[in-house]
Amino acid sequence: MDKITIVDDDDNIIGYKERDELSPSDIYRVSALWLTNQDGEVLIGRRSYDKRKDPGKWGTAVAGTVEESETYLTNIIKESEEEIGLTDVEFREGPHGRSTGKYNFFYQWYLAETDKNISDFKIDKKEVEEVRWITKEQLVKEIKENPDEFISSMSEWRDMFV
Repeated sequence: MDKITIVDDDDNIIGYKERDELSPSDIYRVSALWLTNQDGEVLIGRRSYDKRKDPGKWGTAVAGTVEESETYLTNIIKESEEEIGLTDVEFREGPHGRSTGKYNFFYQWYLAETDKNISDFKIDKKEVEEVRWITKEQLVKEIKENPDEFISSMSEWRDMFV
């Protein structure tokens, strides 16, 4: 397994560490996908119950920690294929920023559209338990009513797109 990319406060690469060697002060990189369909729904995913961080919680359907030898873009392309079998879309660069909540990382969002049915996604159960299409209005409602069902940064990310 490749090492995780460690960056400074300006998102410049300063080194690499094994995932289990990360300390709370380490800043790393995450790429994430905001995938929509022609009805304006967004695809969300429930994280595998075997995940160390936020097991069983809902979040964006695809996200990944950038590893050594990867860029944000190459990471999201790899993660999209591995996690949900998505290969036939054009990724557009979205918001870039930093999350300093429960975890300390820079994120790069990518935007894409597809009209795949849920049954057309090839889910990697080691990463994602299930995916579903949801309207933006329903997503806002569910996060407000059941915040513990979602990853900690979901409300912050939701506000960027809704």
